[in-house]
Amino acid sequence: MPLSWRFSVLADRHRALGSKLEDWSGMGTAWTYNDDLVEQHATVRTKAGLMDVSGLKKIHLVGPHAQAVLDYVTTRDTTKIYPGKSVYACILNDRGMFTDDCIIYRTGPNSWMLVHGSGTAHEEVVKQAMGRNVAVLFDDDLHDLSLQGPVAVDFLAKHVPGIRDLKYFHHMQTTLFGAPVMISRTGYTGERGYEIFCRGQDAPMIWDTILDQGKSMGIKPVCFTTLDFLRVESYLLFYPYDNSQMYPFPDQPPGDSLWELGLDFTVSPGKTGFRGYEEHYKLKGKERFKIFGLLIEGDKMAEGGDELWKDGKKVGVITCPSYSKLTKKSMAICRMDVDVAKQGTPLEVRGKNLKAKAIAHTISFDDPEKKKRTAVG
Repeated sequence: MPLSWRFSVLADRHRALGSKLEDWSGMGTAWTYNDDLVEQHATVRTKAGLMDVSGLKKIHLVGPHAQAVLDYVTTRDTTKIYPGKSVYACILNDRGMFTDDCIIYRTGPNSWMLVHGSGTAHEEVVKQAMGRNVAVLFDDDLHDLSLQGPVAVDFLAKHVPGIRDLKYFHHMQTTLFGAPVMISRTGYTGERGYEIFCRGQDAPMIWDTILDQGKSMGIKPVCFTTLDFLRVESYLLFYPYDNSQMYPFPDQPPGDSLWELGLDFTVSPGKTGFRGYEEHYKLKGKERFKIFGLLIEGDKMAEGGDELWKDGKKVGVITCPSYSKLTKKSMAICRMDVDVAKQGTPLEVRGKNLKAKAIAHTISFDDPEKKKRTAVG
């Protein structure tokens, strides 16, 4: 692993579970454990899994100009976000191309938190904050423990009053096992789940206590790669692994439009004035590809980079495969030519270790109406 400049206080816990702490976004991250990934996927879908997703970058913005900064940097109308509410947003460059996604949390009248992955969000926020009445704090002490799955709410309800009333994409300041935390009803699994933001000094105690007290409910630790199995079923993209940064076009700089990625819904209706907005609107109808799903015949899982063919022509590439022992389905997220990205289009997978028939399939594969993650009570 390269030298890291960010550290999770849970590193020893991850090593004990078999992780070698591979790098993600500058932090040693538990990409794998000794447990089987298919089993970990089933744990989250049927019980609950606990993940350390502290590699996500947390940025606080405080001051009267914080909202203006976020309104320019992101695609969302920040005037609609009230304290206790959060929203998923995208960040574009001057060409109207996607460079990062994030969740924006409003924590007070003039205080916000932006959480993002390995894209440009931090740089964009710092750039726009220069000369304005806003403080920007990169907070790596704040750890993010993600408890995802159908029994997550039942476990937390024993310790956090009012957790059942917390709506999807809302958050609350509270305590857990005596430690101050912010709990957000968000995640990256398609399940009803919660992200627990806590101080580094409290993270080991919270991690250990959840796993100890939750063992009888089937709660287990799951690794970062398990998210790939889950996100395929729920149409959750992961920059840059689904993007042209990983699968470049010949003679074109990296960058994908929101129309191509299916993320145009992140632009608040009628919003203008954000970075790249004019080019974004001009790119509608000029898609070079579409992000789409793939359902593969048989019980073998594909690999990232496997090609899609139709009538003797390459028409796409698999960016993230998955297999579910619960549904017995082999699936994938793909970058497809626009004319084949339609439900039921017959395709062929050609990979180093797999050759199989498949069909283009709409995403999401699991819970397309999002009933699980938005459930009440």
